[in-house]
Order: sequence, then structure tokens, then C-alpha cells
Amino acid sequence: MTSKPIVVQVVVDKPLAQGFDYLWDAQKLGKLPAIGHVVEVPFARSKIVGLVSKVSSHSEYDLAKLKAVERLAPLPPFDPALLRLMNFASQYYIHALGETILPVIPQMWKKADDWEKIPEKLASAEKKNKKKIDAVPEGLITQDQLNPNQQMALQQLVANGEKEKQFRAILLQGQTGSGKTAVFLNWLTSIFNDESAQVLLLVPEINLTPQLERRVSAYFPDKKMAVLHSGVSEKKRGVAWYEAMTGKAQIILGTRLAALTPMPNLRAIVVDEEHDPSYKQQDGTRYSARDLAIWRAHDQKIPILLSSATPSLETWLAAQSGRYEYIRLDQRAQGASLPSVHLINTRDPQSQFSPGDADAPKEKSLITKTLANAISKSLAEKKQSLILINRRGYAPVLSCSACNWLSKCTQCSTYTVMHKAGALGKRSVLSCHHCGLVKPIPHFCPDCGNADLKTLGHGTQKLEDAIEQMWPKARVLRVDTDSSRKSKGAETLFQEIHEGNVDIVVGTQMIAKGHDYQNIGLVAVLDADSRLYSADFRAAERLFAQLVQVAGRAGRSGTSGEAGGDIYIETQYPESPVFQYLLRHDVDGFLAFTAAEREEAKLPPYSYQALIHAEGKSLDKAIQFLNELKARMRNRGMITKELKIYDPVPKPVMRVAGSERAQLLIESGNRKLLQEALEMIDQELRQDSTGRISKTSHIRWLVERDPIAI
Repeated sequence: MTSKPIVVQVVVDKPLAQGFDYLWDAQKLGKLPAIGHVVEVPFARSKIVGLVSKVSSHSEYDLAKLKAVERLAPLPPFDPALLRLMNFASQYYIHALGETILPVIPQMWKKADDWEKIPEKLASAEKKNKKKIDAVPEGLITQDQLNPNQQMALQQLVANGEKEKQFRAILLQGQTGSGKTAVFLNWLTSIFNDESAQVLLLVPEINLTPQLERRVSAYFPDKKMAVLHSGVSEKKRGVAWYEAMTGKAQIILGTRLAALTPMPNLRAIVVDEEHDPSYKQQDGTRYSARDLAIWRAHDQKIPILLSSATPSLETWLAAQSGRYEYIRLDQRAQGASLPSVHLINTRDPQSQFSPGDADAPKEKSLITKTLANAISKSLAEKKQSLILINRRGYAPVLSCSACNWLSKCTQCSTYTVMHKAGALGKRSVLSCHHCGLVKPIPHFCPDCGNADLKTLGHGTQKLEDAIEQMWPKARVLRVDTDSSRKSKGAETLFQEIHEGNVDIVVGTQMIAKGHDYQNIGLVAVLDADSRLYSADFRAAERLFAQLVQVAGRAGRSGTSGEAGGDIYIETQYPESPVFQYLLRHDVDGFLAFTAAEREEAKLPPYSYQALIHAEGKSLDKAIQFLNELKARMRNRGMITKELKIYDPVPKPVMRVAGSERAQLLIESGNRKLLQEALEMIDQELRQDSTGRISKTSHIRWLVERDPIAI
């Protein structure tokens, strides 16, 4: 009697909705198949790595024509909980299962030719780990060292979690410097009463992982930690991912990609700085790591803690309505007061230097007289100053004073930014921050030949030069992606600040988030208005969060009764609600004000949105493609009062790397209705597409759920 054939369906990392049938030779592969196995299969004229999504004994196709699975990866199958998460992410974000799940697997496990060598790599990594001296643990604050406010928060966390296997979503909202990290790390000690437990710690940016890694090591010296983010080498990431998947690593710390890591014994999730837009993926499957972490916690019936000084409006409203547990920390951990906020009206002549001022700089000052005096005072008090400007490079634009030529990018609808020598090469260059184009600075105007080219505006490099001229004895450090390109560059720069080797720090938003600086007396924000007035309805919410976060870097080490430092904000619009609520440190007031505005305008979270992106060689074709899609939706009767489809428009940055881009906004007050519409749109577009490229117009398209920038 012949045994039944084994047929497996395999999904691959291609924009194809279906899986592909293959035969499984149990004798050759050494075991029977399981859903979640990683395999190598022949695909077209090459071989490709995929994932088994279905096992059966029959196929709709002739078995004689089916190809066989070539190799099986030396991995256990993905656990059922992760497969449920991936299936949900695939459906919700309108992305094929294969292209949702395969990018999660590190490259080390997608090179089938190297699978035989992997046991050696794992063994050598184990030996290195035993020899390696980990980063010195720091920041241990035991339960009895917590202040009364923190202890009360910890008791709420632990007491409410006494029942086993239940979903809890908890918002831990606390002032900057209130000790939220100490609270949730002490809470996690109770989770580890289960000796096999795994916990997931998410941070928004790579730069925040080293500091949290050292703190976690201090709390849990006996627990193996896996660190996962794009800055980790492929081999290290591959080993860490395997240790998480097999349960060896009990603490998984990482950025958004860590949210999709296999963890068979997951017992708790913490999302630090949960409001941060970095949790939203901006290419591939455009998922929100925070939202998927909440879904995962709900599915696995475990607690998830969302921590922030400035929670996102969605999270704050969920806590206000009682859907999430709500725990607050309203005092700084060591008792210092919150920083004093000073608004500098840049339209006020009194805030500027006058030609007669003895201390006026020789050239036009990039900062106001009011701020310069405050920095001088901070230097005299031996305190560090932090100056934030959200623009890297020397100057945003190079221009010709004779013919008004501007340094436009030849491939994008933006300008190339001037960078000083040393940042991107040995010479000064013009660089596009969208497509990466780098070219030398012209010696004369390309249009009229004028040799007098001038810079417009200023970035971190120009500000650094100006500060060095004004305070020649001060030690100035610039922190941005240009200065931190080298391996461990950012970590080294932050260490310089922590060790007190710097007097004035100039940087972009990477200096503003989550860092526990101990000697910052003054924080300054330049050009805040550029982020305030934007087409994006979330601009004010983002700016407010950033200002609260950067203000929180000042005066963190002060004890009871001490002043909490100062924050100076240069603006032309001091009357704006963002700045007025900031003056009072009224986070709840600002969120309530924003919620009322959004409710009136029926904007998220009071409605749900999706974007259809289209890009091609011509903007007209991209717009036409979206107009045709809208017409088809109208003919199907989908455009109703409950579901709005707006007219297609060019994207804010219309051209990037030679591609012209447009978008179509779809909005509904009903999440289910929007989901059904998007699934129909996906099916409609796929009928005339190869992958996600239209066969007739050659337009590349993409569906994005819950966009954070429109």
C-alpha cells in the first residue's frame, strides 16, 4: 500500500496573495512538516526561502507537476501565537502573508547554503558570550528605594496582575524624570516568578537601547538578554533572534522589528515612549509595532504596559475611558521641580542683539540675545546646555544672490542640503536627504556664473560653528546622524555627555528622547515653528510631545526643593496652544484640547484612515491611476456617507529618486467598513497587476492602514 503524498503550501517574500504547493519528502528532509517551518524551495529559475503555511495530502494541481521542498532550516517551527499575529498583520495591513512574515527572519537564516554551518556559528557565539564582559550594569533602584509615588504605582501593577492569564493594557503616564523605568523594571521582577518567562521591551530608537540594556542588566543579571535592532550585525541579530525563538533569551530588547520576534514563553510586554512615531514602519508592511504589540498581548492574554510622559491621543483616550488601566507619576523621582519654560518671541526686537551690544557676535547671531545670556549663565554655573535644532547639515539650501538659483535635487522635488567637510566626505558637499544623492558644491552658479553663492537657513553644523565662535572656551559637541555614523558612534557621544566632558550639546531630535542626563541645566529649542505649521494634522501633537521630552532632559538629577532647570523656546507664535499648555506643563489639558479639535473635525482617533500610494515616471499617470480607482469604487457603490474617498493629490514630497508620487485618502468612522473597502481595493488592483505594479500603466501601488503622515 503506497503512503499518501505530503503537500505543503509555502508563502514567499513576494507581493503575491497566494501560497505555492510543493511536495514534502519526509525521508530526505528528516522529519514531517509543520506549519511555521522555514524551508528552501525552487521558485521560477532560482531557489528561495519561504515558510510552510499549510500541510495536506492533496493539491488542486497535478501532483506530478509539483516541485519538492529542497531543504529544511535548522529551526523549530514558528510558534502558533506568532503565526496568529502574522496572519492578523497580513490581513489588517493588506499585505501578503509571505511579505509580512519573511522580512522578520534575519538574513543569517535566509541563506540556505549556510544552514549547515549555523550550528558552528551558534557554538562560537556561545563561547564568545561566556568570555565577554558585558556593559557595566547601572541604575539599579530596588523596590525599597522607590519614592512613595513610585511604590504606589508598582503596587497597582502587581496587585492587579495577580490573576493568571489575563489581558491587561496599562498606561503608565509620568512626568519626565519621574522614574517610570524603575517602576516597570521592578514590576518585571514579579513576572519572572515564572522561571521560563520571556518579556519584550520595545524602545523607539536604536540610540536608547544601550542605556536601557545597562539598566536591565543591573536588575536581571542572571537573565539572558537578546538585543534586536537594525544596528546589530547580521550574525549577532541572527543568534539573538534564535535565542528568543528557542526561549533561551528571556529578555528581548529592541526597536519596532523586535515586536514580531518569535517568543514561545512571552509573559509581558513593555512599550517605552509609546507615543513615538518611530514605532510605525515606513516601508514594506507599514505596521505599527505598538498596535501589534497590543494585539499580541490581547491574543496571548498577557499584560502590556505603555509608558510615556506624553501619551499618544489614542492611548490617552483609551485610559480616560477605562479601556486601559491608568497609572500616573506626577512628581520627579528625586523631588526636583519641573523645568521653567521661557518663550522667546523672535519678532520682539528686545530679544535680539543690537549693534551696540558689547557681547554681540561679529556676524548675525543664529540665536537670540535672551538665549545667549541664559547659556552664558549656565556655563558660569558649570551646568551643561542642550540646544535642539531639527535640521542636520550646515544649511538647508545654497542660493545665488544674482539670479535666485537654488540647490534643487535633480531627482527629487526638494533641495540638496550643504554639509561641511568631514560629515559625508573629505570635502564640503550638497546632499539630498531623500534619495541620498551627493555632489560637490559648485564654485559658481550653474545658471548665471556668479561666484557669490550664499547659504540660506542653518542646521546643526552651522550652529555648532556659531556657538564655538561665541563661547570659544566652551567644549561643544554635535550629536546627529552625521556625527554618529561610525560603529557605536552615538553611544560614545552620549557617554561624553554623561561623563561631563561637554559644556554645550548641539543636536537633532536624537538628543531629546529618553536619555537620563544628570547635569543639564538648560535646554533650548530653535526653529520650533517649522514643525508647528504643517499640512499634517498631527504636527502640533508631535511638536508638543517633543518639547515636553526635550524639556525633561533639564534638571533631572535635582533633589527635593531644587529648581528643575530651564527650557527656552524660540518662536514667532508664543500664543499658540502648544506653547501655552507647555508653559503650565499641562499634558492632559493639551490632549483634551486636541481631542476636542479632532472630534469636531472627525479626524483620527474619531475616524479611521488609509492611503493608497501610487508612483511612476509621470505624476499625471499616477493621478490618473488613482482617479480610475476612485471611479471603479464609485461604480461599485462604495462611496457613501460612511466611507469617504477623497480626490487624489500629489504627495508633500512629490518626486523622490526620479519617481513621481501621488496618494488617495480613504476615511470612515467604521473600522470594519474601511477594512472591507481596502480588501476590495486590493483585489481590484491585483487583477491588473504583477505583484504591485499595474500591467497597463506600470504604476507601483501600495495600501497603507492608519498612516501617521499624510
